[in-house]
Amino acid sequence: MTRTREVLLPVGPEQAFDYFADPRNRPQWQSSLRAVVFSGDPADGFGPGTCWVDVTRPGLRPSMQTTLAVPGERWAETGRWRGFAADLVLAFAPVPTGCSVAVTFRVRAPRWLPGLGSLLTRAAVPMVVADVRRAGEILRKR
Repeated sequence: MTRTREVLLPVGPEQAFDYFADPRNRPQWQSSLRAVVFSGDPADGFGPGTCWVDVTRPGLRPSMQTTLAVPGERWAETGRWRGFAADLVLAFAPVPTGCSVAVTFRVRAPRWLPGLGSLLTRAAVPMVVADVRRAGEILRKR
């Protein structure tokens, strides 16, 4: 099951995209994250194929990868950890006060745990949306 929610941000789509597309910003806005560790040189850019590891507060270390990057329009990532995968897609659209972000999130569980992906998705969506709102507050203050 995939869940999509809309979040309004007080900055334009290009500025929002640039902030979210750079994994180095993640510890500022993602509540569960302590740090990111890159698999390659971040100076190479943050397009599709960019890989890093999220170091979370609970101690999980999912492998992350940017899967889509269309500047100012759409950005996506997939994280993998012990048979689980989580997909996040952010779609940016201009609005008079900044931009609208369609936040789509889904957890995929291993096949031998049917139904767990949907349960984890429902539980995580409010936290993901809160994190995107937190990023909007950070961007507003810049």
